[in-house]
Amino acid sequence: MVQVCLNGPRGAADGTAVPLTPESMARAAAEAVAAGATDIHVHPKTPCGRDSLSPRVVAATLEAIRARVPVPVGVTTGAWAEADPAVRLARVRGWTTLPDHASVNWHEPGAEEIAAALIDLGVGVEAGIWSGTDAAARFAVSPLGPKVLRVLAEVTDTQAAETSARTLLAELGPAHGRPVLLHGEDAGAWPVLRLAGRLGLATRVGLEDTLVLPDGQRAASNAQLVTEGLVQYGRARRSS
Repeated sequence: MVQVCLNGPRGAADGTAVPLTPESMARAAAEAVAAGATDIHVHPKTPCGRDSLSPRVVAATLEAIRARVPVPVGVTTGAWAEADPAVRLARVRGWTTLPDHASVNWHEPGAEEIAAALIDLGVGVEAGIWSGTDAAARFAVSPLGPKVLRVLAEVTDTQAAETSARTLLAELGPAHGRPVLLHGEDAGAWPVLRLAGRLGLATRVGLEDTLVLPDGQRAASNAQLVTEGLVQYGRARRSS
């Protein structure tokens, strides 16, 4: 599986290719799926471009994307979108249009409460396990571990990304038997994607994780990143 991460917390300063409105997210999603993406991760945005968990904002984003693509669509529940854990939980419980899945960063305050609420709502949970945090240890003893949809092994180290990725995977161990999606960010995005290919793990690519192609050129779109990601992944898989 190659998931496309359409925008992340990026904004207008990151370039016009980053989709910030429901319409542009839907268009980018359709192009990425046509390029081979089989799953979507998106950060719904307010009109001013800020990540939001508002039921109205989430609904508008999901409805626009689902009108264009048939694949699963997931959203963030990151603390940067709502710092107060209690308010964040209330926002999630108030969603009127539900995503297929939502990422929950296990190192953030209130993560397990949010994950439990999503499971109660019938929403798949992507357990975000970041390198350089205690998330893997917390996830290992979580009673919710076997209930999540998959684990997002998120490598935040951009300098020694492959080494950090291998360390993170070792920390995760059996991961409660759940599928693992391995990905990196910025300078670490492409090395970690290739590692995922060699290991036969799911991965993701898109403008949330990197703004550039492997040769350093600026990516024109999420679709271009997906196209190149599939090439890089396939080469790595064949060489393993």
